[in-house]
Amino acid sequence: MLYICRHAKTLASSCTNLTQKRTYVDVYMKWKRDPYFDNIEHILRSSQLKSVIGLKNCIVQDPNRCIPISAISKKTRQFDVSTKIAQFLRKFPSVFEEFVGPEYNLPWFRLTPEATELDRQERIVYQTSAEDLRDRLKKLILMSEDNVLPLSIVQGMKWYLGLPDDYLQFPEMNLDSSFRFVDMEDGVKGLAVDYNGDKVLSVLQKNAMKKRRRRGELDLEEIEFPLFPSKGCRLRVKIEDWLKEFQKLPYVSPYDDYSCLDSSSDVAEKRVVGFLHELLCLFVEHSAERKKLLCLKKHFGLPQKVHKAFERHPQIFYLSMKNKTCTAILREPYRDKASVETHPVLAVRKKYIQLMKNSELILKSRRNRFGFRDEGIVEKDLDLDFEG
Repeated sequence: MLYICRHAKTLASSCTNLTQKRTYVDVYMKWKRDPYFDNIEHILRSSQLKSVIGLKNCIVQDPNRCIPISAISKKTRQFDVSTKIAQFLRKFPSVFEEFVGPEYNLPWFRLTPEATELDRQERIVYQTSAEDLRDRLKKLILMSEDNVLPLSIVQGMKWYLGLPDDYLQFPEMNLDSSFRFVDMEDGVKGLAVDYNGDKVLSVLQKNAMKKRRRRGELDLEEIEFPLFPSKGCRLRVKIEDWLKEFQKLPYVSPYDDYSCLDSSSDVAEKRVVGFLHELLCLFVEHSAERKKLLCLKKHFGLPQKVHKAFERHPQIFYLSMKNKTCTAILREPYRDKASVETHPVLAVRKKYIQLMKNSELILKSRRNRFGFRDEGIVEKDLDLDFEG
């Protein structure tokens, strides 16, 4: 549910009170590898899992709940698969069952009973968590400049928000009356939110309220980011002093109007860090490929070099270089598990990953059964005529 506060100040009413100065410090901290964050399994396998679930959905949407390889062999980009589709499916025999179809001896694929059961559980999660998922999408749009986002942006964020593939295909079932489809500039279709209710609070504001209520305080303007440095990380005195001053700056909620901010001010930088913190709090794994976030710059008032915010604040974010990409991870949910609400879809994704791992045992058993060694396997390419 949206967490709201009836009496919180808006930025517009207090904008003139903000001291918008720029005391830029060239923050450079040598990247330090953190094995804990580099080995969070559901983050490591997220990209692969996305492809598996996309292919799974394609199969279950078929009336017969099975498909020939020819139906999907040329859709490697759609499913974000770097190898041939058939080769990818055969990597996961615990999820996909291959059999010879009724025509031309083509390979067909269906779900295993275990995958079918997980699909059923996944659909139940979507039904029981419908309000939570809708609120996450609503919060994303409410953080945008005009409370509207192109449908292409919403589509691109679906995986991170935990929304099902067909979420926008059934708006009458998934969206409430506050959402509306609109025409944006250049003929772009968008999704807008009309929200005239009470002020939406960020995760940082909610946590600050809980702490300050216990102390009898109510001011939410000065909020510090929780810091979680890696072991052995030491800051130079100059950077440490800058960080202390940065923490004391007024906090600008990502849901507040920021039009009066000087984009080069320290307050504006704190607002950007606050936006990234809130954004990752909304995501299933509290992480995202850094390059996938660059498309958000225009619609959320972010600077051209927004990626630098992750590098300048390594005690708030961690950058993992695994899987030949750069993944931005919010440290707080993993170091203080009570601070950020667990996404309802995370548990079922972890079950899918465990099922995928079972494939390794199945493939190893097959190799041992037929006396094959890994380097000696030559897979017959049954779908050769259908691959582009």
